[in-house]
Amino acid sequence: MDEALSAATVRTQVTVPLRFPDGYVTTARVFSFDGLADGREHLAFGLGDWAATVDGQAAGGPPPLVRPHSECLTGDVFGSQRCDCGPQLREAVERIAEADGFLLYLRQEGRGIGLYAKLDAYALQDSGLDTYEANLALGRGADERDYTVAAQMLAALGVYRVALLSNNPDKADQLDRCGVTVAERVPTGVHLSPANAGYLAAKASRGDHALDLPFVP
Repeated sequence: MDEALSAATVRTQVTVPLRFPDGYVTTARVFSFDGLADGREHLAFGLGDWAATVDGQAAGGPPPLVRPHSECLTGDVFGSQRCDCGPQLREAVERIAEADGFLLYLRQEGRGIGLYAKLDAYALQDSGLDTYEANLALGRGADERDYTVAAQMLAALGVYRVALLSNNPDKADQLDRCGVTVAERVPTGVHLSPANAGYLAAKASRGDHALDLPFVP
């Protein structure tokens, strides 16, 4: 772990049964933390036999499958189809439960600009800007997310080596700089719909996300 990275600790852990709208059910061990760099209320969901996988790392076992998932109220909760966040969350929970690991639910709405600003960006997208251009037009960064807290959470859980479930190379780069070894980057599915085609195309072309899209609008 990077010497400059301050330590976080587990604050509370509790078992929570999960049920998704399509009927999928599983159980998670949910962790909260003290000492996170940005002071926000991020959560880690331990899925599958996460404890055995963490213990097995010391003996050279495979790393846990980990997805840092940025909060998206519109997509995760209300099923908005302007993005692919809700389907990615649903996919990640099942895949991690099968492989053993953690979903890190990070309070980084709108790639870090917040919920109201994200809706402002949506209005600009309706006038023709893409998702990155809209953030910049608001005077914000194209992507303001900082994964320092993700590294702190993993360290508090005893995880320093991961299989990263993500199409976003920036997540791997930031975790590596914070002392988390990304042993493998595992791609997520491509959840393409007519409503989010432009959004996904911008993620591929401007955000360098590894997305195999059949076309670019």
